[in-house]
Amino acid sequence: MSLSAELRRLRDLDWRELDLREAGSWPVSLQVISCLLVFAAVFWLVQWFLVAPQAESLERARAQERELLGQYEAKAYQAANLPMMREQMDELESRMAELLQMLPTGAEVPTLIDNISDTALDNQLAIDFIRLRSPVPQEFYTEQPFDIRVRGDYHRIAAFLSGVAGLPRIVTLHDFTLVPVDEAGTLQLSMLAKTYSHREEEAP
Repeated sequence: MSLSAELRRLRDLDWRELDLREAGSWPVSLQVISCLLVFAAVFWLVQWFLVAPQAESLERARAQERELLGQYEAKAYQAANLPMMREQMDELESRMAELLQMLPTGAEVPTLIDNISDTALDNQLAIDFIRLRSPVPQEFYTEQPFDIRVRGDYHRIAAFLSGVAGLPRIVTLHDFTLVPVDEAGTLQLSMLAKTYSHREEEAP
């Protein structure tokens, strides 16, 4: 049967008289179109109700797989480097212990002040005052500031600062002010110094 004849049959067809029970007698072209529509509808239903949920589950599984692989790689890296990390941790703990030993306890602060005074006298400086301020508690340590004012020539003051920096206890120097006192080259050094003491964790 020619295509033109099929087209004429479709054009002359009374769609109101079509009966699904008589689909076998429909024009071939109409049967093909109906089959394609049914196939498309079935395909869409399968895609919507069966394939799409499975695709979402698959994507979630792939995302979980990527996450687990990332965790595995991180843990495998940590396991492979565990000896080196333990060695580094031991070094850090040893260094921390050394630094803590350099922090004076509250009872050692007067001795530290005496050491700073001796350093000034050893460099032939005149001490106007070394005056403690109130301690400043921090989260893990207590900050103990004190004001220092000494007089002398430039080189002796520089030697004094170097000596304070070289003390066995940690002392940091801040807020330097250096002004001339007389025409002989005497200078007056005013500064804020700070030392620190470790705060022990309080028992619960």
